[in-house]
Amino acid sequence: MKIASLPSAGRQNAAGPLELDQAALQRAHQHLDDGAVTPAIGPWAADIVRLLNGALATELVCVLRYKRHHFTATGLNAPAVAAEFLVHANEEAAHADRLATRIVQLGGEPDFSPEGLLARSHAAYDEALDLKSMLRANLVAERVAVETYRQMIALVADKDPTTRRLLEDILLDEEEHADELAGLLEQ
Repeated sequence: MKIASLPSAGRQNAAGPLELDQAALQRAHQHLDDGAVTPAIGPWAADIVRLLNGALATELVCVLRYKRHHFTATGLNAPAVAAEFLVHANEEAAHADRLATRIVQLGGEPDFSPEGLLARSHAAYDEALDLKSMLRANLVAERVAVETYRQMIALVADKDPTTRRLLEDILLDEEEHADELAGLLEQ
């Protein structure tokens, strides 16, 4: 098999050369107190922080819902399902921590206030007491999270690649959670 040779440095492709924006690099030398928020991200930082705070609220509500379900699950399959709820609660808490870290990196403040938490969340809290209802409520919440993260990834796209990668990582976990819950619901 013959491998096509790569163009040599300085050679242009049909769309033009791939070159760094030197003016943007120079602007990065300014406003050092902004940390990771460079001028290219600046116009979007507040909107991205707002989106991330919505995701943070969602993750916090999910932690609370999973914890409640973990402690209140009863029935024949309850021990295994409750253990899975605890695993998911811990993973959602880790997502919340990662989102809060990114919010701070972008110059924002993570909103951990319990006041209005449900209003800021995309997912609902649930107080079901039967196992099937718990599984259904958590599956719905995971599906909402999957859709929310997909939309956020599209919105952030090339405006903030670091945030996009973070959201993609979390999306992968949320899809796995939904698959696991759907499997448990079928049993």
